[in-house]
Amino acid sequence: MGKATIYITRKIPETLLKPYQESFSFRMWEKEDERVPRDVLLEEARHADGLLTVLSDNVDEELLAQAPNLKVVANLAVGFDNIDVDAASKHQVIVTNTPDVLSETTADLGFGLLMATARRIVEASAFIEQDKWNEWAPFLLAGADIHHKTIGILGMGRIGEAIAKRATGFNMNVRYHNRNRKPAVEEELGVIYSGFDELLSESDFIVSVVPLTEETANTFNQEAFAKMKTSAIFINISRGGVVDEDALLEALDKGEIRAAGLDVFREEPIRSDHPFVGRDDVVCLPHIGSASVETRTTMIQLCLDNISVVLHGSKPITPIK
Repeated sequence: MGKATIYITRKIPETLLKPYQESFSFRMWEKEDERVPRDVLLEEARHADGLLTVLSDNVDEELLAQAPNLKVVANLAVGFDNIDVDAASKHQVIVTNTPDVLSETTADLGFGLLMATARRIVEASAFIEQDKWNEWAPFLLAGADIHHKTIGILGMGRIGEAIAKRATGFNMNVRYHNRNRKPAVEEELGVIYSGFDELLSESDFIVSVVPLTEETANTFNQEAFAKMKTSAIFINISRGGVVDEDALLEALDKGEIRAAGLDVFREEPIRSDHPFVGRDDVVCLPHIGSASVETRTTMIQLCLDNISVVLHGSKPITPIK
């Protein structure tokens, strides 16, 4: 009996595969920075026992119905809106993700993006690159204070908690809204539960860390932005689909909010001609929330471990419930 086959949809370092090569045969898309074409993914899935996927890979009924040997899909992310979980269950395919291991790293990026947006750091760097710095001035590139302000976090999961911890270090008042209250977190960190409307109206910084679901799609719409302070700064490190991007642009243009920091977008990747790019009141990042060498390596290892244990007949480490 031959080795089980695992297909990996982005190029990763071969060294990460060595511990598994006695048990499995690996096939891998040849590029790291280009998504695998749909026809290639479908063909590879037909012969695969396991898939290691990324967010741009659509694992749907069409794919699953043509993959008779497939037993497990390991998604290199916490989110899994690219996977039809119900269809996977119907075809008896286990789906896993990578929670926990990226929470602190993503929180670092989220808080860094908040700071960069508030203090106009990217704009200030470009100011020098464009040779515009002629003299010191009292309000040159003056931004907004972060310390002692109110931060509102939508979604108090592991990443939300990690952001709240960082905010307490800046003496911020921390509010949150979540599907369920977190009394233990409230007691530990001194955070305050708020209704969503109150979160919007009372916060100086609003950070989205909710997953993209039917319920959260377009949460931040025209009505939501209108309820924010005109000095509010909006940060999104969750999924682009939770934001009505036209409404966000309108809110920025009308001065309904002060600025936005975005690591995610409705359609990715975005190009240089995207309406958000080049604005002084928006900081755009290319979906790098968990992108540290250490964390991405750990995420890949967790995906491979999940696939390995499932194909060896054991329960997955981090199954999607």
